[in-house]
This record gives sequence, structure tokens and C-alpha cells, in this order.
Amino acid sequence: MPERENKMNKVILMGRLTRDPEVRYSQNSESPMAVARFSLAVDRRGSRSSQEGQTADFINCVAFGRLGEFAEKYLHKGTKVALSGRIQTGSYTNRDGVKVYTTDIVAEDIEFAESKNASAGGGEFSGFGAGSRPEPISAGDGFMNIPDGIDEELPFN
Repeated sequence: MPERENKMNKVILMGRLTRDPEVRYSQNSESPMAVARFSLAVDRRGSRSSQEGQTADFINCVAFGRLGEFAEKYLHKGTKVALSGRIQTGSYTNRDGVKVYTTDIVAEDIEFAESKNASAGGGEFSGFGAGSRPEPISAGDGFMNIPDGIDEELPFN
């Protein structure tokens, strides 16, 4: 038997929704399926002074079925999410006869990447459950207090 080729198409992103998801339902009469389309603003790592001035990429995403219904119900503009999925490319010819190429991320898993308080501008970190981590509290000036004793672990001085 010939050896199977290993193929991988995996994407992991963290970013904020640039707008509310646009949700449509397939026209399948037996069981319509939700199709949610949205885009994520994903910061570029270490690009404070990018040559083009753009410090984020705007990535088109699509979620199908139950994940599409989840997006419709719980995701809104500004929500920070962690998304894993796969890249899907395609093309179509527009009304002017020009071939347009598309690249979308097909979501396979979506999780919230911050607490409701943080996304609402509360400035506090809710933690990952009781006792699992110290919970930094806002200092009231827009900055979060850093717990004592972790200076050596910080990647900068």
C-alpha cells in the first residue's frame, strides 16, 4: 500500500469582531442551516510601526450550523474571540465579468477570549475560575495592577 500523505490545514486566531455577524439560513426545506459571516480584526505581532501603517489584519470568517447559531446569538461587534478552523479558498465571476478570488476561515471552534466585564469596559479580569489564578484588579487609571513577585517573568524591563 502506498504511504498516506499527511495534510494539515489548521488556523488559530484571536481577535475582535469588526461588526455583528451576518446570518442567513440555507434554503434546504428539511432542515435549514445557519451560515454566519463575520470578520475578525487580528493584531499583527510586534508591528507597532508597520510600514503601511496597518497594525491589524481583517480576516473573513464563516461558521456553519450550530456554530453559526452560536455566532448569531452570542457574538457582537467588539467581542474578543479565539477561533480555530481551516482556510478555504474559492473564486467566482462578478457582474462585470471579473474573476474574484476569496479566502475565508471556516470556523470549527469559537471561544470567548475575555470576560463580559472586560468586554463591557469594566477593566477587571474575572479569572479562570475560583482559585486558579490571582485576579488583577483595575487601578482606576486604565491600567491593571501587576501582582507582586512576577517581575522576573516579564519579557521586558
